[in-house]
Amino acid sequence: MRHFGHIAPEVRQRLFHQEPCDFTAGSPARLLSAALGATLYSPATRPRLADDIVKQTGRGVVSMVLCLEDSIDDADVGAGEENLVRQFTELAGRADDNDLPLLFIRVRTPGQIPDLVRRLGPAVRLLSGFVLPKFTEERGIPFLEAVATAEAASGQRLFAMPVLESPELLYRESRVETLEGISRAVDKYRDRVLALRLGVTDFCSSYGLRRPPDMTAYDVQIVASVIADVVNMLGRADGTGFTVTGPVWEYFRVQERMFKPQLRRSPFLEGQAEELREALIEHAMDGLLREITLDQANGLLGKTCIHPSHVLPVHALSVVSHEEFSDAQDILRPERLGGGVLRSAYTNKMNEVKPHRAWAERTLLRAEAFGVANEDIGFVELLAAGIPG
Repeated sequence: MRHFGHIAPEVRQRLFHQEPCDFTAGSPARLLSAALGATLYSPATRPRLADDIVKQTGRGVVSMVLCLEDSIDDADVGAGEENLVRQFTELAGRADDNDLPLLFIRVRTPGQIPDLVRRLGPAVRLLSGFVLPKFTEERGIPFLEAVATAEAASGQRLFAMPVLESPELLYRESRVETLEGISRAVDKYRDRVLALRLGVTDFCSSYGLRRPPDMTAYDVQIVASVIADVVNMLGRADGTGFTVTGPVWEYFRVQERMFKPQLRRSPFLEGQAEELREALIEHAMDGLLREITLDQANGLLGKTCIHPSHVLPVHALSVVSHEEFSDAQDILRPERLGGGVLRSAYTNKMNEVKPHRAWAERTLLRAEAFGVANEDIGFVELLAAGIPG
């Protein structure tokens, strides 16, 4: 699979200076964690789940979570498990494994993990791992041990993606202690933890809050403070950190607005895509685009998504611009190992080699996963090209 692999080769050639790389479920974890992109969640009870997965793959989805937790009723867990086993078996019999997205199951209890792996049988080869809810050190260790046990029993490489969403993480008096415990747990199982996910809906729930479509997670100060502390302790670029993914965006259409749209008109006029701008505003995508940009500025990569229309904006804004790529390459040239300062090839900024090195390394990893846009290509053209005709 590859990002933007669903669009025609000649279109990709026009859009990209460096095209996104091919990867599979067996690719190195470092690449997979950067390539998750928009991870689309779907209730495990959907009766045509196999068809849905194939359909979304054709629309550019490269990672999905099939949820047995909050997205389904407590009474439907057994039926959801049965449906997952049935749908995985169907997929295994009809699809090329390499054409399917990375598939994860969000479970409720540690015991579900080895049980589901056993019940999946040969179809377990389609499974990339599990999403672990309400993760703290105390609750999380049994989940991680269950993943390790299931991997050993099945011979299938299985990753874990803990969700950081518990009240203990939110509350000021317990936050540091909770983060330290999470850090110990995920460090112990570092080779198994693909990424850390933020459960911002649960954060808001603890205070009876829900951010409106005119605002991002970063406008809700108590949420923004948690994101900052999670990145501070768990997202460092010194080799101790993990990929931390962005929070879910809940909206797909807005009936009434209080504030002006957040999308400038000029990039869309230049790209002759004014109708696209209007459609994005109508469906609350201007807020989503702003939040994705703030995610990246705050050290997050990828995003939890609950609607297929959110996938393309996440991927379009994850593509590395030609200017970013040029700066990153200049900073990482072998002759620059001693440090120093140089003027950007675009002559609009200073590149300081040592302080900007970690940024440059992360940028080139993102470039490998999502590609590098041609010099005259911006997010408008990437959005427009990815929309199904």
